[in-house]
Amino acid sequence: MPSYQPPFKITPSVLALVAEISEQLGRWSANLGEGDEGLSPQLRRGNRIRTIQASLAIEHNSLTVEQVTAVLEGKRVLGLPREIQEVRNAFAAYEQLPQWQPHNPNHLLAAHGLLMQGLVDDAGRWRHSGVGIYQEQQLVLMAPPASQVQRLMADLLAWLKQSTVHPLVASCVFHYEFEFIHPFSDGNGRMGRLWQTLILSTWKPALAYLPVETVIRNQQSEYYAALSAADQASDATEFVEFMLQALLAAMQEVVLATPESESSAPSRHQVGTKLKLSADQLAVFEQIEGEMSLVELMALLNRKDRTKFRQQVVTPLIDLGLVEATIPDKPTSSRQKYRLKREDD
Repeated sequence: MPSYQPPFKITPSVLALVAEISEQLGRWSANLGEGDEGLSPQLRRGNRIRTIQASLAIEHNSLTVEQVTAVLEGKRVLGLPREIQEVRNAFAAYEQLPQWQPHNPNHLLAAHGLLMQGLVDDAGRWRHSGVGIYQEQQLVLMAPPASQVQRLMADLLAWLKQSTVHPLVASCVFHYEFEFIHPFSDGNGRMGRLWQTLILSTWKPALAYLPVETVIRNQQSEYYAALSAADQASDATEFVEFMLQALLAAMQEVVLATPESESSAPSRHQVGTKLKLSADQLAVFEQIEGEMSLVELMALLNRKDRTKFRQQVVTPLIDLGLVEATIPDKPTSSRQKYRLKREDD
């Protein structure tokens, strides 16, 4: 057992919420397949964009979902340079989730460094000064002294590593404790939400793409009220219950958005795996959208040699009937593009 035990209670409400979320997760998983393999690239990207936009909006970033999408597509967007940088950083951080371990302090610091790169001078380092938490210019919480941050985070991460508490509950407890400690000079809110997503995705990979941040954004006042209530009680229970309700609402939303009728259609990943595609062939098959040129497909894998890429990746996909050329009688045409094989062809 870890030496530090965060104060919280497993109430009947907590147990009921965990059970209901698990039931919804079972329905979602049945539609999508094991892990996140059943999630299409469009669904993964769409949910991630919603997650990033909502999490940053909580921190007063004004960019819309459409603008965030444009930034990530490399298009010019009318917006503050800082807000655009926040989007790029957040996307990079969320994409890195599979490489991090929730209990590893070095990974936590690396995540903050990536999330806050170019935004604060001490990105990726524990804070070295006092910090207060304000709401509408009113101090609502003075965080622990900077001299205690490293010890407190070490205790919390050790608890997370050894705890036998259900991951749904543990992720909420960690989120609250992290916000209470406020270990960084800036970016604590978005880091807390990012790390809860990491904890959940380590348990169930598909949860890396659950846009719970959109629920929090729509219930922002309740989110802060739950944090405040937990602070006043010196007990995380009320915040845990709020976050579990937010997770349930997010789960219900994605279940409704994934009709059971779609579950009978195998995902591209499932098709590619059954056909034993190479890693590069599978990556192109999963990510190709609309009509794409050879250069655009090569960019997906950072490949440089056109001839080898065409021979090793594109031609086998065409031969298997998965991909087709838009100008099939002129394979090397400068206007040649590729798309998924149409079912009516």
